Amino acid sequence: MSVNESPSPSVNVPAPGKPTGMQKRVLLGGSVGQFIEFYDFTLYGLSAVIFSQLFFPPGNELAALLGTFATFGVAFVIRPLGGLFFGALGDKIGRRRVLAITLFTVGGATALMGVLPTYGQIGAFAPVLLVLCRLAQGFSAGGESVGGPSFVFEHAPVNKRGFWINITLAATALPSVVAGTLILILSQSMPDESFASWGWRIPFILALPLAIFGVWIRNRTVESDLFKEALKEQTKEFSPIREAFAENKLRMVQVIFVMGLTAMGFYFLSAYFVTYIQTTGNLSREQALLTNAAAMALYAVLLPIGGIIGDRLGRKPMLIMGSAAIAILAIPCFMLVTSGSLPLALLGQALFVIPLCLYGGGCYTFFVEIFTTKTRFTSAAISYNVSYAAFGGTAPLIGTAIVGQTGVSASPGYYMAGAAVIVFLLVTLTKLPETRGRMG
Repeated sequence: MSVNESPSPSVNVPAPGKPTGMQKRVLLGGSVGQFIEFYDFTLYGLSAVIFSQLFFPPGNELAALLGTFATFGVAFVIRPLGGLFFGALGDKIGRRRVLAITLFTVGGATALMGVLPTYGQIGAFAPVLLVLCRLAQGFSAGGESVGGPSFVFEHAPVNKRGFWINITLAATALPSVVAGTLILILSQSMPDESFASWGWRIPFILALPLAIFGVWIRNRTVESDLFKEALKEQTKEFSPIREAFAENKLRMVQVIFVMGLTAMGFYFLSAYFVTYIQTTGNLSREQALLTNAAAMALYAVLLPIGGIIGDRLGRKPMLIMGSAAIAILAIPCFMLVTSGSLPLALLGQALFVIPLCLYGGGCYTFFVEIFTTKTRFTSAAISYNVSYAAFGGTAPLIGTAIVGQTGVSASPGYYMAGAAVIVFLLVTLTKLPETRGRMG
């Protein structure tokens, strides 16, 4: 179907105008779900130094930190399988029921991490149990991360899809603010021994009641008319996975690279910088948390603005401008972040946020808008989660390894800039479609 083709008369597409109560509940439910999923993932990144000290053998700080970030990446390795499983299920039985399962699972796995015994208590079983929890997180997040935006997209007014989805995705930045502030308060209000012993566990345990609250909101929503019409057309032989690969191979490859850049940037910002600032920039944990929370708050504000601009200009111009800006600014930003100065570390992160949100004004709607309703969940879940596994989950590990090998504090910035150049060339030189206004 072409970009400008109108929907068939039988499909009740959400019209421009004042949102209904149901649309607002869907937007709230999608945003809350994204918040909880990324709250759970962000906690691990913010607590990486603690995990390296408590769950891995002592004596080699770099090896322990690398082990911690490798465990962080494990969740992303299994995300494509979770996306495949939950995506196909969501295209067969509906988004809402699947999203209740994924949200409860990711919250439960995170709460379980908060009660795990440490290396000093059970030895090598400690990192093994940590890996198992991360696998459960990643498998369920493979469905949640795509199902939420897809659900919101199918309910959103056509002329505000970018704005609505970017509101939903902006909720992924708030966990860094909330979790970072919570960790900061706990670490400042108790002795270091108490925080290292049990205080760090509190934010993890809170994930379970948060997940239950999110499921309650989602149970008060319904499937979109777009999906109901697609469901009516399904035959008994319909296989979302087979259909996705038959119809969308090229589109899924395009999404993998487009979303890979934002995955890398987001996880550098949300999961790596707190540790990076402490170990390479030589600032304190409290300073690192404070500057990163401010940067993530800025991300939450600017991303919906990027969505508004994308609704007016289109998705492709945002991808071009955003990737070019990332390529230009990445290296200076990383240099500022590791300068050893608190104001410059904050400035570096803020400057990094701006091109990410410009790029996000196109990519976050593009990755669901490019696919049709009947296989949207499956196709988007496969490509999105492959990109996040390959580029997002590995970003902290690669960043740590590059610094360790080269001794150049800003070397991850070169890696980020190189990736941005590749994506810029992909978007400008290949037949990447403009998807704004696409129906079906």
